[in-house]
Amino acid sequence: MEPIISVRNLTKTYASGLRALDNVNLDIRRGEIFGLLGPNGAGKTTLISIICGIVTPSEGVVSVDGHDILSDYRAARSKIGLVPQELATATFENVLVTMNFSRGLFGKPPNSSLIEKILRDLSLWDKRKEKIMALSGGMKRRVLIAKALVHEPSILFLDEPTAGVDVELRHDMWEMVRGLRESGVTIILTTHYINEAEEMADRIGVINEGKIGVVEDKAVLMNKLGKKQLTLTLQHPLSSIPAELDGHPLELSADGNALIYTFDAQKERTGISELLRHLGQHGIDFKDLHSSQSSLEDIFVNLVREKT
Repeated sequence: MEPIISVRNLTKTYASGLRALDNVNLDIRRGEIFGLLGPNGAGKTTLISIICGIVTPSEGVVSVDGHDILSDYRAARSKIGLVPQELATATFENVLVTMNFSRGLFGKPPNSSLIEKILRDLSLWDKRKEKIMALSGGMKRRVLIAKALVHEPSILFLDEPTAGVDVELRHDMWEMVRGLRESGVTIILTTHYINEAEEMADRIGVINEGKIGVVEDKAVLMNKLGKKQLTLTLQHPLSSIPAELDGHPLELSADGNALIYTFDAQKERTGISELLRHLGQHGIDFKDLHSSQSSLEDIFVNLVREKT
C-alpha cells in the first residue's frame, strides 16, 4: 500500500543558518497512529509545518495522499487537519460561527449535523454560543481540535495536543483519536508525554537534531531495545557488590537492600540461573524477586543519548 504521506530528502535551513531538518526520509502509513518523539528543538514542529504547507522546505519532496505539497498545495492541504501547539484562539467570534467559517475556508458546503456531532464529541455543544476568548484553556484546546476536524480531513496532525490540559481531557482525546483511526483517519501525534505515545501509537519515530534516528513499530521497538530487569530484595543489606559477582550486570540499590540485574529477554540465555547459583554459593539470600521491562520513556531517553 502506498504511504499516505511520503517525505524524501527533506532539509530546512533558516536564514539564520539553523538547519532544523537534515535529509529527512519518512513514510506514514494510511490509517495508522504515528508517534513522533523528540526533545525540544529536535525538528518536530518544523517537519509538521512543512507537510502542512506552513513552512517552505529548502530541499526535498513531500507528497500528501499523492499530491505534492508545493505544486498541488490546495489539494494536499485539504487532506490535512492540524491541531497546533499554540492556543491561537483570541477571537470575539463564538464557537459555532468559527466552526462554520473554518469549514467554508476549505470550500465545503454547510453541514450543521456534522458540526453538531464534532462539538458533542468534544463536549463543546453547550459552549457553542460562547465567545472563544472567554473559554478556559482546556475548552480552547477542544475548539482547536474541532476546527481541525470540521472539513473532514483524512490526516490529522496533533502537535503536543494535551500540553497543559487536565487528565480528563487527555483521556477524552485518546478515546476520540482511537475513534478517528477506526473511521480511517491517519493520525500523526507529537507529544512530550511518553505514556501518551506508548498508549496510542502504532509506530514510533524519534527525531533529534533534525534527523530521524529510528522508525519502528512500537511493539517491535520495545522488544528490540527494551531491557528487562530482575530486582532481588535481599534478606540482609549489602554495602557493596561482592567482587565474586563482578561478571554479572548488577547494580546495588541506594539503601543496599536490593540487587538489580539487567538482561536481554530476547536472548536464549538470560544468565538468571547462573546468577542465582552464584548468589547461593556466596551466601547472599533474597526474600523476594520481581521483573520489569523498560518503558518507552527509557528507550527514548537512551536513543537520544546515543545520538548526542
